[in-house]
Amino acid sequence: MKFLVIGGTGRIGSKVVERLRVAGHEIVVAAPSTGVDVLTGEGLDAAMDGVDVVVDLANWPSFEDAAVLSFFVTAGHNILSAATRAGVRHHVALSVVGTDKLAASGYFRGKIAQERLIRDSGLPYTIIHSTQFFEFLPGIIQSAGDGKTLRLPAADVQPIAAEDVAEAVARIAQQAPANGVLEIAGPQRSAMADLARRYLQLTGDSRQVVADADALYFGAPLQIDTLVPAGHAWLGQVGFEAWLQQSGLLQRQPA
Repeated sequence: MKFLVIGGTGRIGSKVVERLRVAGHEIVVAAPSTGVDVLTGEGLDAAMDGVDVVVDLANWPSFEDAAVLSFFVTAGHNILSAATRAGVRHHVALSVVGTDKLAASGYFRGKIAQERLIRDSGLPYTIIHSTQFFEFLPGIIQSAGDGKTLRLPAADVQPIAAEDVAEAVARIAQQAPANGVLEIAGPQRSAMADLARRYLQLTGDSRQVVADADALYFGAPLQIDTLVPAGHAWLGQVGFEAWLQQSGLLQRQPA
């Protein structure tokens, strides 16, 4: 089959591209560096030519409300329109577990809009809801402030490694469309504050972490289960300790 991977040079996209190539498929990588601009639509029609499956991993680096909403709406419309013209048989998009419960956050309003466009497009589709990546844990901690005590939401998380996300995305992209949402997560569920505390300890950071029921997650309030799968989910194999060891962030202990 022929796959178009949008965002195929990024953290997840490059790993998805590698797995699909190993599986023997023809791959087109779509990114600004390959001449494809999802915001203007430039290069999309040419990239879609003969494509069976689109894997949309495009993301916006800013959490500014208006900018992120505009990105997901504009890019989503351009990608889906081009896919429809090309007769694409399966549209796969990566989103986030709990998106529908996080409308207080501008970023997640953008993801909600993107998912609505996909469902209304008429294309066969699969939306993959992933839990937070381990690789985003430092950013989540940083969002709690820069003082000696960090206040994080009193909510559970079940982070997944980028390698496992790519494995799941590549596998699902080669399957028939679900015409719905599939959830993926890491192997271990824990309290966000406990995981952050463990991360700081193992990386030599002396800051303290407090679980605060009133603390916001990128502008949105959380229930204890907002960020974890609601039902059956595909589980990755890489746990926290293994990911931290592989990441190079683990503080070296004196001999």
